[in-house]
Amino acid sequence: MTQRTQERDGIWNASRDLLGVTDAEGRWLSVNPAWKKLLCWNITEIVGRTSEWMEHPDDRQRTRLELGRLFSGEPATDYQNRFRTRDGSYRVFSWSAVPVEGKFYCSARDITEQQAAAEDLARTQEALRQSQKMEAVGQLTGGLAHDFNNLLTGITGSLQLLGTRVAQGRYQDVDRYIDAAQGAAKRAAALTHRLLAFSRQQTLDPRPTDVALLVADMTELIEHTAGPAIAVRVTAADALWPTLVDPNQLENALLNLCINARDAMPDGGELHIETQNLALDNRALCERDLPPGQYLVINVSDTGTGMSPEIIAKAFDPFFTTKPIGQGTGLGLSMIYGFARQSGGQVRIHSHEGLGTTVRLYLPRYLGIVDAEPVFDTVTAPRARQGETVLVVDDEPTIRMLVTEVLEELGYAAIEASDGASGLNILRSNARIDLLVTDVGLPGGMNGRQMADMARVGRPDLKVLFITGYAESVVIGNGNLPPQMHVVTKPFLMEALASRIKELIDS
Repeated sequence: MTQRTQERDGIWNASRDLLGVTDAEGRWLSVNPAWKKLLCWNITEIVGRTSEWMEHPDDRQRTRLELGRLFSGEPATDYQNRFRTRDGSYRVFSWSAVPVEGKFYCSARDITEQQAAAEDLARTQEALRQSQKMEAVGQLTGGLAHDFNNLLTGITGSLQLLGTRVAQGRYQDVDRYIDAAQGAAKRAAALTHRLLAFSRQQTLDPRPTDVALLVADMTELIEHTAGPAIAVRVTAADALWPTLVDPNQLENALLNLCINARDAMPDGGELHIETQNLALDNRALCERDLPPGQYLVINVSDTGTGMSPEIIAKAFDPFFTTKPIGQGTGLGLSMIYGFARQSGGQVRIHSHEGLGTTVRLYLPRYLGIVDAEPVFDTVTAPRARQGETVLVVDDEPTIRMLVTEVLEELGYAAIEASDGASGLNILRSNARIDLLVTDVGLPGGMNGRQMADMARVGRPDLKVLFITGYAESVVIGNGNLPPQMHVVTKPFLMEALASRIKELIDS
């Protein structure tokens, strides 16, 4: 017995860890010499008191919760908190404690230097990532500037020649200039979308979507895009599940994948698009970083050059591209990744150099019914009913003018406002308003969402259509809007806007 006591005393005195015993109230009954060595407090200053006077103020609540678990009989392991030393600095400890017959036997390892080293490493890694990102941005700037300057030249040059030809009375080339300007504007909009989508900030308009029908409708476009040297094959699963997704963004993602596959087969090959239903077990869900549920999968495979593991590891990074400057933005795959994650899904790459690539897009199953999309024609659409009025709020006069033109073409009366305060004054009046069409980013301290919410206090059934840019999705809520609130993203086709307006007012 004496020998065992001497051994315990030797360990007690030699340990560099804090060792101690408390009573049921948490008061220290005894502590080892390491307390004085590490914290510089005398043992007499510690024994007979709780540790609260030494604890960092931010740790006290968590420490009380941990003590509560100890009092209920649960041992504590790897609990971390900070104790104040005599000089006022704090040291970080990792605790273990067990309750035994109304007392708590505790040990704590000093991990101050270890934690500081880990924080330094994390800061260094973050600085390296930022440096790499800025280097990539710098390398990409020339390509982006080149692309945008080409697009702007196409738009401004076409409009300039259009104005000249009209002034000369030469109308035979007007359509050509209009088509050129519209084409360049659409490409500029697509590039802007890619720049923002990888950060998962685009405003989505999720709808129940029949993916099999969507792929079938896109097949001809994909065949034209791939070119005659590439054979396009589509394999659709029987009774493919629907999904709740923004169909326009899904079309963009699928087209981007097909373009990447085409570019990987410069000498021709086969592009295979396959859809399937997939029920994943917990292990498979964990491996794919997906929440529990059922998924449909879109596989886009090619017989091209393939990708090395190093390329796969960077493929979803924004601005990363293997294409020469000016031939790729490095945003296609990162856009697809952002869209998939924002839609509750995932995207994975499987590839071997020289053996082709398969990109798998996972989308969650939708358990409801998919209704057919109504076909809308602004020319043959029914006219508005007598007195139906739409309030248009936007700080950009050109957009207000275009929206008003669409409304008048459909037979609606239009009221215009340039900011949230002016729009709210109209909404609080007795004027008839069947629909509010508003930008989200408005000047004057009140955005479109705030204006709509305030207006609904007096007009609880007010229908709202937000017209917004991708970066304002935080205000919109990524498509998760209350009933009777909807969104259409800029830039949009006037026909699409007219369709949504008519659909909302008539609903």
